[in-house]
Amino acid sequence: MKRESFNSRLGFILVSAGCAIGIGNVWKFPYLVGQNGGGLFVLIYLVFLALIGVPILSMELAIGRASRKSVVQAYKKLEPAKSQWHLHGWIANIGCILLMMYYTTVSGWMLDYAFRFLTGQFRHVTLMSADGVFAQLLSNPAEMMVAMIVTVIGGFIVCSFGLQKGLEKITKVMMSCLLGLIVLLAIHSLFLKGGMAGLKFYLMGGLRRVVLSAMSQAFFTLSVGIGAMEIFGSYMSKEESLLQESITIASLDTFVAIVSGLIIFPACFAFGVAPDQGPSLIFVTLPKVFISMPLGRLWGTLFFVFMTFASFSTVMAVFENLIASAMDNFHWSRKKATIIFAIVILVLSTPCTLGYNLLSNITVANKNILEIEDFIVSNILLPLGSLVFLLFCVTKYGWKAENYMAEANLGKGIKVKSWMIPYFRYVLPILIIIVLVQGLF
Repeated sequence: MKRESFNSRLGFILVSAGCAIGIGNVWKFPYLVGQNGGGLFVLIYLVFLALIGVPILSMELAIGRASRKSVVQAYKKLEPAKSQWHLHGWIANIGCILLMMYYTTVSGWMLDYAFRFLTGQFRHVTLMSADGVFAQLLSNPAEMMVAMIVTVIGGFIVCSFGLQKGLEKITKVMMSCLLGLIVLLAIHSLFLKGGMAGLKFYLMGGLRRVVLSAMSQAFFTLSVGIGAMEIFGSYMSKEESLLQESITIASLDTFVAIVSGLIIFPACFAFGVAPDQGPSLIFVTLPKVFISMPLGRLWGTLFFVFMTFASFSTVMAVFENLIASAMDNFHWSRKKATIIFAIVILVLSTPCTLGYNLLSNITVANKNILEIEDFIVSNILLPLGSLVFLLFCVTKYGWKAENYMAEANLGKGIKVKSWMIPYFRYVLPILIIIVLVQGLF
């Protein structure tokens, strides 16, 4: 079977960036900035993005492009004889499934709120009753299930049309709309009365135990470690160097994260809302802002449409990874893989969706189902998987550094230099282990 490929470099960049851009950018990043003092967190985040995220991303892409296969078969093609690196490929696939088991629920929340603002359901909500809207959503299993099902079915329908006609075509439209919306919303927030105080906080805040938080966020934001990006390396051309493409993807991902802050912080300061409210910032705090501002229904709708696009782009990208893996490993047709995985994800996503109502009594260490699944993926599988990809690419026991460099440096653009290899081999593993260990406690 001929390997599918992207129709254009722009398609590759937007799909890969769409996979990286998600709730971590527009949900987690702003509240971490708010909790960690503002501007200096952003600066440290950018430093660690360059030191950790970009190198690992280039390695995932290199494994994909060199092998032209999904992660399990990629390891099998590139690994030394009789080695077992490919076992991590199966773990990576499990990680993608586990990620979708809760990510589809959160994406459903975004879709639900976009629908609520669009249909004017927030018109009669007051500042006092705004807190109860999200609580009402969480307590309604039917509404939660519908939002999740629409997300899952919609994602698999897009992927069923193939790489170019489905994922690439739709992602180009969604990402173009996303980038346009985010700039429009940021400009609007900056011109709100009192918004400049939020901008000052965002760009000039002080140091408050920010290093570990910034390191973790820079690490997780690119979705590296579970093969979600590797698959797009297998579809890309050899005309651009992989460090160049990794920097481009990371830059687009960072642009969305930072401009999300330009939307949120001026708006919060303009309407006297605390910007450090943690995960509830998006679903509890920001609706209060939209309720308070002129044309709030319009701006609320645009914001949550933007949020829906951001989360749905990741959903589609990971679904494509699962479908491609089944096609490579089991020789299924795309149609068969799409139908089977749609059923699997619908079933496996149900416990998380019901974890706030019918299954709310299921907890481990005071964590509900979503929090348990997120902990396993974010705190264990992503850093551990990234460490495996790293060691595979730069040690003599894996693919070897010279092979990684040769693949990464094909094409025009920024190259991996020989002086970087000692850093990759001896320093970067330590940084990843620090992220892994601090995430466990």
